[in-house]
Formats: sequence, C-alpha cells, structure tokens
Amino acid sequence: MDFLQENQKVWNQKVADQDIWTQPVSREEVDRARTRDWNIVLTPSKSIPREWFPQKLTGKRVLCLASGGGQQGPILAAAGADVTVFDYSESQLNQDRLVAKRDGLTIHTIQGDMRDLSVIDDDSFDLIVHPWSNCFVDDVLPVWKEAYRVLKKGGILLSGFANPVTYIFDLKAMNEEKFVVRHKLPYSDLTSISREELQELVLDEGDAISFGHTLEDQLQGQIAAGFVIGGFYEDVGGSPLDQYMSGSMATKAMKL
Repeated sequence: MDFLQENQKVWNQKVADQDIWTQPVSREEVDRARTRDWNIVLTPSKSIPREWFPQKLTGKRVLCLASGGGQQGPILAAAGADVTVFDYSESQLNQDRLVAKRDGLTIHTIQGDMRDLSVIDDDSFDLIVHPWSNCFVDDVLPVWKEAYRVLKKGGILLSGFANPVTYIFDLKAMNEEKFVVRHKLPYSDLTSISREELQELVLDEGDAISFGHTLEDQLQGQIAAGFVIGGFYEDVGGSPLDQYMSGSMATKAMKL
C-alpha cells in the first residue's frame, strides 16, 4: 500500500469534512496577527512560547513544513514573515491559498513529501514550523536532515510530535480506555497490525496511516542532523492516554 497516496486522500477528505486541523483561521485572527497579537501551536493545545521565535518576524523567511490547513501559515504571514507552506495534501494547501486571497496575504505553497525538500535550495529559510505531522511518514530521519539543509545558519526548527509511548498500546482497547501493552517501537500501521485491523481501526474511521517513531529518532535524530536542541515542552495528545500522561511533545532546535 502506498501510504503517502492513502494519507493524501485521507487529508483531502478531512478538509471536506471540516476536521479541526483543516479549518482556516478567521479574518479576526489574521487582523490581530497584523498587530503582533498572535499565537500558533505545534501540538493540540499549548501555544508555542513566543521566546522560541526570532525577535522580529518581519522579512524572515519561514517554511511551514507539513503544515497545510490555513492555520500557522496565514498567522505568520500576517505577522510579517515571508511564508512558504509545504504539504502533501493539495486540499490542505488550498486552505492556505483561501486565507491568502481572502485577507490579502502573500503565501507560497508547495505540494510534496516532507522527507524530500529537493525543490528548495540550501540555506533558504530563517525558521521552520513543523507541527505534529511526522507520524504520517515511515522514516523521520530524512525530515530532520532536509530541515537542517534548507535552514540558514542560525536558523530555528520548531517541531511537534507524538510521545512514542502512545503507540505501544492496542488501539481498539485504548479507544475504550483500556490500556493493553501490545506493540514494540518503532510502530507502523502497515506492519504492526493486521490488514483487517488497519481497515477497521484506521481507514474505516477516516484516519491516516501512522507510524510511531522512537524517541531516539525524534530527538537524537535532530542532533545527528546537526541541530542543537534548546527548548522542550509536553502537551496532551488527543487520546484517552491524556488522563495519565502527556501524549505529545515539542522541541526548539537551532542550526548553529
């Protein structure tokens, strides 16, 4: 199964269904961002600390990586950044185009795989905003390497991702708030469960095919790519596990 094509279809449908992560920001939010009153997220609920961003966004080149949906990109553009949104779902990119047209913003869009940024030159961006999305590719290491390549020296990478522990539990049982340890890490919807379970628990529910990367790949993967990690926080993850622990996390990494 081509998980990229499948996930593209899923996210295109999520746009049609008005999923929360496909709903564009309002005109009022854009107007506030123009007056420096703004915030964006990498994870389900916590806003990124403002001190994680460059002191001034005006004129900064920002790549919103796997970040379509008309949410982060328009806010950063309204705050003065030169924004490019990169995503595999054309429908998600259309949400950014919609807000740009509606509110008179300039937002560049590129359709592509987050593991391959070859259409982008080295040392192109000052900031990369990479919300929780690398669970939708089978290998996260190329994402970090490509992010490092396209950032300028002194550039910043802000990333959100799943707590790997989320993936050790049986999904059907967890949805019933029963926590049954079943899977080894790294996890893959394509190999860790049967085809029948994939169909029932993921595809029939309109969810994308997911991969649970190890914490080593998420953190040491960034360090091995050349980054220095200078910030970290945890957040809820949007599952029953939230009542016991944080299901997602975020990092600030810098290219020295």
